[in-house]
This record gives sequence, C-alpha cells and structure tokens, in this order.
Amino acid sequence: MVLAGIGAGLAVIGAGIGIGKIGGSAMDAMARQPEVAGKIQTAMIIAAALIEGVALFAVVVALIAK
Repeated sequence: MVLAGIGAGLAVIGAGIGIGKIGGSAMDAMARQPEVAGKIQTAMIIAAALIEGVALFAVVVALIAK
C-alpha cells in the first residue's frame, strides 16, 4: 500500500511539473506574440487536459496494482 501511495504521488508531481512548464512556456509565447494568444491558450488547455488524463490513469493504476 505504501508503494501505491508513492507511485500515485510521483504521478501527481510529474503532472504538476508538466503543466507548470506548459503554462510558463505559453505565457512567454503570448508575451512575445500577443496576436496569437487565443491559439496558444487553446493548445495549452488541450495539452494540460491530456497531461491530467495521463496522471489520473497513473494514479488509478498505482492504486489498483497494490
């Protein structure tokens, strides 16, 4: 059970780091080219949702495979 908690925690930490990098890079890109901010924001939201989906799947697998 402890290893399942560690695995779930690592999945959540990885997702947090990934979403943070996406957000930071998107802010840099929007600051450089404000005219395409809408397209960048849409791509950022889609990428963040995909990362969240993978993190949720990893947490479920970690908790099931105890």
